[in-house]
Amino acid sequence: MSDIINFSGYSHRFLARLVTEAKTPLSVGSGEKNILTDALVATDVNGLPYIPGTAIAGIVRHMIGEESAKSFFGFQGGSNEGHGSEIIFTEARILNSKGEVVDGMNLDAIKYYDELPIRQHVRINEKGVTDKAGKFDEQVVFAGTRFCFELEMVAKDEDITNFNLALDQIKNSIFRIGSGTRCGFGEIQVVDLQKRRLDLKKQSELELYLNKSSELSMDWSGWEKHDVDSKGAEDWVKYELRLTPENFFLFGSGFGDDEVDMTPVKEKKVVWKDGKGELTEELVLIPATSVKGALAHRVAFYYNKLNDRFVGCTGTKEPKVGNDNEAVQALFGYENQSERKQVRGNLLFSDVIECKLNDKILNHVAIDRFTGGAIDGALFSEKTTYGEGHNFTFTILAKNDALKEEEVMLALENALTDICKGMLPLGGGVNRGNGVFNGSLTKDGVVIYE
Repeated sequence: MSDIINFSGYSHRFLARLVTEAKTPLSVGSGEKNILTDALVATDVNGLPYIPGTAIAGIVRHMIGEESAKSFFGFQGGSNEGHGSEIIFTEARILNSKGEVVDGMNLDAIKYYDELPIRQHVRINEKGVTDKAGKFDEQVVFAGTRFCFELEMVAKDEDITNFNLALDQIKNSIFRIGSGTRCGFGEIQVVDLQKRRLDLKKQSELELYLNKSSELSMDWSGWEKHDVDSKGAEDWVKYELRLTPENFFLFGSGFGDDEVDMTPVKEKKVVWKDGKGELTEELVLIPATSVKGALAHRVAFYYNKLNDRFVGCTGTKEPKVGNDNEAVQALFGYENQSERKQVRGNLLFSDVIECKLNDKILNHVAIDRFTGGAIDGALFSEKTTYGEGHNFTFTILAKNDALKEEEVMLALENALTDICKGMLPLGGGVNRGNGVFNGSLTKDGVVIYE
């Protein structure tokens, strides 16, 4: 019998199976909240985090661009215009500690995810105090968590270019998913990629396709392993800060413990070795939001300075701060509630979660300048992290379009240099000597300051 089948229309299927690892925590929200947090992550029937296929598809389509993507992602025009999508994204299911996909009911799947981290956030204004209604928290998924999902494209043979285009977006270094992608969350890395190109006009490949299960946990003999070649971000500039603390730093958790009134924030993450995952103990966490907030205020300062705007000036020379500052708008985005307008930022930050460092309890007391004694109720203590000699690396990606105005670029680079010089401390208690870092700054590998 002939191995060729008469077939018309879309005769090919392009398939891909990806395993991705969250390089930073993920916040793919469910839209729900509970008594513990303002925002819960999306969970499946087992109560385990998952990523809806719509979330992945939406990011990929946005990165490709609406006009280029609609030819195979589908679109709806007038009454007689439009067509359905030719590409299918499955939900991304979590991998257990053995590296197996958890798909379907499994009550004993993963013990580590019974209690997920909750991040505390507070918005600080240009005066260094909390903004009104600027306090909230959210649940996140551990950094290092791995997910598996598949792509399928119903296509003609020549459509393989579109399929590879979609895969390239997921492998791109700027690919972020979920909320908080401009605040350190959502960085993804592809750690395993398998693909297959099937011609359904051939009997053997049609049978292979029909024998494939839709369940992600099931093995399929048709996969062909491919190298994971991460794609660089062509339209983005990469700034890298290599920083060493002078001594103590404190990125607060918002809570005390049985020893002190203020404790540093720490977080666990999943570490993989030989295909097996293990949840670490609590490690030092430097939230990207803390770096971003300090940087935004210093960028506004330098942009005002470069444009001869100083305190006491009026009219066009009056200094602008916060969302009113043009450099802050160009780099960090802004929200105008009166116009109901939101513009997303053009800087990508990543949380740093690594190592275990020693903590030190520091006691403080306010002294009455007249009596020389302690002021009632002014005794407090904090637990700070001692990091002298340890190196941290921060990566910040900036979109080229945001840097086209020279004053904006200079304001950003001057602010980053201030961090490296120790002139812009990070974290809490900076007026008490905490958070001073020293280091070097590079731009696309070229040294700016060292």
